[in-house]
Amino acid sequence: MASGGGNAAAAAAKDVVDAEVVIVGGGIAGLATALALRRAGAATRGVLVLERHAGLRATGAALTIFPNGWFALRALGVAHKLASRYDAYETSRVTNLETGATQVFRFAGNKNKGEEVRVRALDRKALLEALAEELPPGTVRFSCKLVSIDTERAAGDSSETVVLGLDDGTVIRAKVLIGCDGVHSVVARWLGLSEPASSGRSAVRGLSVFPDGHGMKRELRQFLSEGLRAGMVPISDTDVYWFLVNNTIPAEKEAAGDPVKTLREVTDNLTGHMPAEYLDVVRRSDHGNLSWAPLLYRNPVSVLLGAAAARGPVTVAGDAFHPMTPDMAQGGCSALEDAVVLARALSREATPAEGVAAYVARRRWRAAWLVAGAYLSGWVQQGGTGVRGVRGWMVKAFRDWIFYRFVFPRLADTMWFDCGDLTPPPPLTIGKSHHTE
Repeated sequence: MASGGGNAAAAAAKDVVDAEVVIVGGGIAGLATALALRRAGAATRGVLVLERHAGLRATGAALTIFPNGWFALRALGVAHKLASRYDAYETSRVTNLETGATQVFRFAGNKNKGEEVRVRALDRKALLEALAEELPPGTVRFSCKLVSIDTERAAGDSSETVVLGLDDGTVIRAKVLIGCDGVHSVVARWLGLSEPASSGRSAVRGLSVFPDGHGMKRELRQFLSEGLRAGMVPISDTDVYWFLVNNTIPAEKEAAGDPVKTLREVTDNLTGHMPAEYLDVVRRSDHGNLSWAPLLYRNPVSVLLGAAAARGPVTVAGDAFHPMTPDMAQGGCSALEDAVVLARALSREATPAEGVAAYVARRRWRAAWLVAGAYLSGWVQQGGTGVRGVRGWMVKAFRDWIFYRFVFPRLADTMWFDCGDLTPPPPLTIGKSHHTE
């Protein structure tokens, strides 16, 4: 979208701000990218994060961090702050409510490289706070809404400047723009990335509190039935994260955004046949951490082609680049990987545009694989979304006899990916390379 005359007039009465790097979105991807740039010495004159909400976003209640996420957090210098607070777990216990059969498999895969990088579920807000605490004051500007993006090139200068317009009339000029603004990214749309597609499934997510302790074993419990997959996992002695993945139904449109209606729909109509222990967790939900949203993903072929993810000094990271379903718990982990790889590329390439291009080239193959793997994993675990008859029976048989026992643990092994370190190069600013990978 291009700047209009109205914005220019408003800007005359507002600030014109110069920044080295602007990041749109103050979620996991945005804060991690800001910190990675700082650790890598890739933006010596500062990074500006624009967040449209009034404070740190905690939507989603909790998330699971696999080893690849812990490797990235270690590179960012914050892993120790979180690993010590949350216990690791390795197994998942899956009960098929239609047959009564229960099986146990290694949710963490078959590898082991030390205590710190094992699988842990943690509070999303705690992760955001751990990242934000490492940033200089003023790095994140809240209540900032981006309304326009444009680029300009000075006469005789091959480099581009990104010109951003905010809803209050402020104009920001930056060397690099990174969109970390989620599934419905304004920056991704400006770049021309394809719109996210529906998986045909939705997810309710919540966080429940047991003030006197829950006494649950440290493992992921899952329950399967027709068109539903429910799960719960403790993240502390008192807090339990739970989810319900359902084939999309009309009722969710009315209930989404209203925690009372969401909880009523879940307990009265969707999970009445679930075990009492699961229902007890759901009924203790904190309304402030309850959400119900469709599960979207970007076509992995589009991600793999990758060309639209970079235009000059503009790119995207996290869900803005490769939105995926949560079925391999890789949304947050892959965003952390993006942050490290992007910061390293910008610190080592000769120009911002070359750094952005190098980042996309290095990330598109893994990102496409994660999107495809997550979608297929969810489709199989759901018993084949929308599939009926003999084909549906075959998908369920594959899930019950092969997938959980043999396939998922091997998928988990691929999540031991190490995105590398963030060793600062000699003092530099973006656009002056001192070494290459």
